[in-house]
Amino acid sequence: VSSEFAGGHRVTSEEALPYIEMALKGQVNGKLVNLFNQTGHKAVGISGKDGGMVQAVKRLHEEKTDNGVQAIDLGQVGDVKSIDTTLINTLLAADYIPVVACLGSDAAGKDYNINADMFAGHLAGALKAQQFLVLTDVDGLLEDIKNPASLIRSTDAKSINVLIEKGVIAGGMIPKMESCQIALEKGAAKARIINGTKPEQLLAAIGDTATGTIITKA
Repeated sequence: VSSEFAGGHRVTSEEALPYIEMALKGQVNGKLVNLFNQTGHKAVGISGKDGGMVQAVKRLHEEKTDNGVQAIDLGQVGDVKSIDTTLINTLLAADYIPVVACLGSDAAGKDYNINADMFAGHLAGALKAQQFLVLTDVDGLLEDIKNPASLIRSTDAKSINVLIEKGVIAGGMIPKMESCQIALEKGAAKARIINGTKPEQLLAAIGDTATGTIITKA
């Protein structure tokens, strides 16, 4: 299945979606579940489709042109409309760790591929998470991406748009920071960007030790 892009965004065709679902649910999700189980914990692999957890809506990417704003059809790419946390809370209450693939269905049963960062942010907000942790390959939000010492220790959700306009938040960091905004807006207590290639940062963040970039509501 060939890849197609529109306005710089990958299009998910009806033909490609079954293969994406097989990769996310069958391979990626399965590997993560196996890793958790190897540590002695009990993990369960699910997706946003299970139990009607995630209600999705088709996403149209908007792009500014000389003639105004143009809506670009990305195919079977969706946004989160609402989340029912009943299934996840049931699993957590039974001491299972849910590993959730970023897929959802609309009211008519049509399936959608959802951006993983945005999906996670909505889920963290719906669960009223004490902390939403976003893993990347740098130590947090950097003032200068080429200077590891320029780490921004803390900011707030309102400042994110300003930092995007200034170019401090750019590229792949934009959806990660926007997912933090969503998580905080929907009910998470705080969010944090950490380096997923350094396990000690994850342990420090869980222990609420100073690490990465903390994002607060205000």
